[in-house]
Amino acid sequence: MARQQGVKIAFDGNFRPRGWRGDLARTRTVFMEALKRVDIALPAYDDEAVLWGDPSPEATVARLQAFGIAEIVVKNGPNSALVASGAQREFIPVPEVVVPVDATAAGDSFNAAFIAARLCGKGPADAAAAAHRLAAQVIRHRGALMPHAATAMH
Repeated sequence: MARQQGVKIAFDGNFRPRGWRGDLARTRTVFMEALKRVDIALPAYDDEAVLWGDPSPEATVARLQAFGIAEIVVKNGPNSALVASGAQREFIPVPEVVVPVDATAAGDSFNAAFIAARLCGKGPADAAAAAHRLAAQVIRHRGALMPHAATAMH
């Protein structure tokens, strides 16, 4: 119903085998039902490789495009993110490789910055660059939330 009202649906499976009791077949079935309803997919390549056996971020994009997903950003840790929108694919490099203090919320902060940038009218590549920058800031701190003092200057 939300999509009929023009709402875009974003999805990051954030697959953790323990949460699914190792039942990959059930997980795939549930994820496939969700993916049929997604406009923007923001998966982490490591998760996709475990769950689906994807040999590369490009394979993840191809698999997700088969569901009709219009915009896909495959996060790949300290490597570049692969952005696919329509027929265009572009690797957006991590501007600065940071040794993480704590990687908690790196993917969620990436997703938040990407979605916020897209809502502000940025293109997918610029949004992914902004997402890399926020994730790099978040992993410099312990826990999922940065201290307020660290956010005041950004």
